[in-house]
Amino acid sequence: MDAKKLSFLSLFLFAVGGLVAGLSTWLLQEQVAYWTMIAGRVIQGIGAAGTAPITMALVGDIFKGGSQSKALGLIEATNGLGKVVSPILGTLIAMMFVWFAPFFAFSILCVLSLVALAFFVKEPPLTTTPPKFKEYIQSVIQIFKKEGRWLISTFFVGTIGLFVLFGVLFYLSDILETKYQINGLTKGYILAVPLLAMAATSYITGRLIKKNFPLMKILIVSGLLLMTGALIPLMFLDQLIILVSLLALNGVGTGLALPCINSFITGSVDKSKRGMITSLYGSVRFGGVALGPPIFGWLMTMESWILFGSNVVLVVIAIVWTLWAIQVKNKGGKGDGSQIEEENQTSFTWKRLALSKNE
Repeated sequence: MDAKKLSFLSLFLFAVGGLVAGLSTWLLQEQVAYWTMIAGRVIQGIGAAGTAPITMALVGDIFKGGSQSKALGLIEATNGLGKVVSPILGTLIAMMFVWFAPFFAFSILCVLSLVALAFFVKEPPLTTTPPKFKEYIQSVIQIFKKEGRWLISTFFVGTIGLFVLFGVLFYLSDILETKYQINGLTKGYILAVPLLAMAATSYITGRLIKKNFPLMKILIVSGLLLMTGALIPLMFLDQLIILVSLLALNGVGTGLALPCINSFITGSVDKSKRGMITSLYGSVRFGGVALGPPIFGWLMTMESWILFGSNVVLVVIAIVWTLWAIQVKNKGGKGDGSQIEEENQTSFTWKRLALSKNE
C-alpha cells in the first residue's frame, strides 16, 4: 500500500475513533460510556500513529534537495502549532457546546484533511516493484548494521527532545493548577508559549538548513545545549515568569533539533526503505511523548534537582552521542549541496559523506 493510501486509512481511523468517543459519552450510560470512550481514543491512537511517519516518507518522495528540508520543517512547525491550538480550541468548543464536543471536532477536521489529501497531494508513481515483507525486513536490518551508529543516535535525540518537552509541559500544567490556581483558557494560553516557541523555531530551521548536513549537526547540538541551559535553572527556580521563559527556551532548543533530525533520517535512506525507517522513528518519538508525563509525574514526588537534573543527564548523553555518532565532512567547490556521494545506494556512510558548502 502506498503512502497516500495509508494516510487515508490513518485519518479515517482517527475520524472513526472521534465519533466512537463522542457518541458513547452522549448516548450511553456512564460506566459503559467510559470504556467505550477509551476504546474510541485507542482507535484514534492507532490512526494517529500512522500520520507522522507516513507524512515524513511522503515528503521524502515528493520533495528533493532544500525543498525537502523546508517541507519537513513546516511539518514539524504545524505539528507544534496543532499542540498550541488544540487545548485552547478544545476548551472554547467545550464551553460553547458540551464537554465531549471536541471529540466530534476531531472527526470534522479529519474529513477536511481527507478532502485536502485527495485533491492536493500528488504522490509520485512507483517506479519499482515493492519488495516482499521478508526482503524488506532484511534490507532494513542491513541499513541498521551499516548505519546504526548515527541512525540510532538520531532516534535517541528525537525521542529525548519530545520526552523532555511533554514532560515539562505536564510539570507546567500541574504547577499552574496547584501553585498558581490558573485554569481554563488562561492555562491554555500559558501552555501554548513553549509550544509556540518550538513551532516558530522549527519553521525557521526548516527554511535555513536546506541540505547542509554539517549545519544540521551544529543546530542539533546547539538545540540540545539550549535545552540543557533551560533545564539547569529549573532545578532551583519556580517563579512563574522565569518558569515559562525557560520552558520557551527549551521549546526553541527542541525546534532547532527536530527538523534537522527529520531531514537526516528522511534524506539518508533509499525511497524503497524510507517508510519502515520513518515508521520506526515515529514509534520511538511517540514513545517519548507517551512516557514524558507519567515519568515526570513520578519524579515530581521528589526534589526539583532530581526531576530536572535527571533530564539534564539525558540531554547531555544526547549531545555526546550526537558528536560521536554523526560524522560529516565539507567539500569545497561549487555544486548542489543536496547531492550526496553514492546517492543511488540503499544507504550511505557518514564518513564518506561529501557535501558542498553552498546550495
